[in-house]
Amino acid sequence: MSTDPRSVAPAPDAARRPFREAIIDLDAIERNVRTLADRVAPAEVMAVVKANAYGHGAVEAARAALAGGATRLGVADLDEALELRAAGIEAPILAWLHDPVADFAHALDAEVEIGVSSLEQLERVASAADSARVARVHLKVDTGLSRNGIPEAGWSMAVARAAGLERAGRIYVVGIFSHFANTSRDVDEAQLAVFERALAAAADAGLRPSTRHLASSEQAIRDPRARYDAVRIGIGMYGLTPFGDGTTCTDLGLTPAMTLRTRVATVRRVAPGTGASYGHIWHADRATTLALVPLGYADGIPRHASGGGAEVLLAGARRPVVGRVAMDQFIVDVGDAAVDAGDEVVVFGDPATGAPTADEWAEASGTIGYEIVTRIGPRVTRSYVGGRPPGPPPARDGA
Repeated sequence: MSTDPRSVAPAPDAARRPFREAIIDLDAIERNVRTLADRVAPAEVMAVVKANAYGHGAVEAARAALAGGATRLGVADLDEALELRAAGIEAPILAWLHDPVADFAHALDAEVEIGVSSLEQLERVASAADSARVARVHLKVDTGLSRNGIPEAGWSMAVARAAGLERAGRIYVVGIFSHFANTSRDVDEAQLAVFERALAAAADAGLRPSTRHLASSEQAIRDPRARYDAVRIGIGMYGLTPFGDGTTCTDLGLTPAMTLRTRVATVRRVAPGTGASYGHIWHADRATTLALVPLGYADGIPRHASGGGAEVLLAGARRPVVGRVAMDQFIVDVGDAAVDAGDEVVVFGDPATGAPTADEWAEASGTIGYEIVTRIGPRVTRSYVGGRPPGPPPARDGA
């Protein structure tokens, strides 16, 4: 029996496609945002496009989200916000995770709203403001996640100082926000109570923020009490589930926006007992055909998916990943199916097409769908389908 890999010329249309490709369906993002916006109304939707929109492309995803009814955008750091401004996006943008030596002046020039997590940070933002550029800030309070955010012991001093700076015309407190730990219903209830105390402290100091926001996708869907004036929609807008309880994207009426695909590099027929990939953690239990998929952990395919039950869509059916995932490649057992080099492999995508989802890959890897899509690497070409220019940008709140 020959063990030489078979090779055939790829079809002409395949030859024109990128070797490794993440296809981003902008219409799916728009529909997902509209679905969630309808569900949480009258709360506003802040579309979270940090980390290159969870790997989907920040500028493109932001435009699709705005077309779907989002009125605000959220990012982690100032550079991400400035990228959106440079692309001509005018919707309100909030950035909330800052370098200790961040230059807030550039952000204020670009009318970026600043998440403030400490009194010291508040002073630095206010010092960058002047009569021509009032700093628009959202005070972040820690309600139990123990990351950034003003701890409860510091609220009274922080809100009093913010109120004074607002009266002096240096800042405008647009919002107050926090983040759930997503631990349990009891913890969520406790965090809601803490957030209410923070809002009361702000009101006692004379602050009247227009945009109170606490919920991300999970709580925005689950608990109407957590919606306040706005919700931050991240993973849901990309069509993945925020829940770890078996609830699927289909259950939520959402469509995964990213399809990761490539082409089979080689195929080979192997005898029973043949080991495959590093460490030979898998051996063929019968004569079978192995297809080599040219994606690996350098491209974001989790090494922990090795032997974990991950599958791909190949030759009209889902096929198991076998052996160890390597830096540039992994192996799929296709049995006796007729598979050739150049055939399309869909690693994950829309389950309506028969493909596994990113959430299923996450389960096979002991992680979450967020990580699967966000970590897709630079060797993978992003291609966009669908999409349309958004309507007129939402008006920004006045001071």
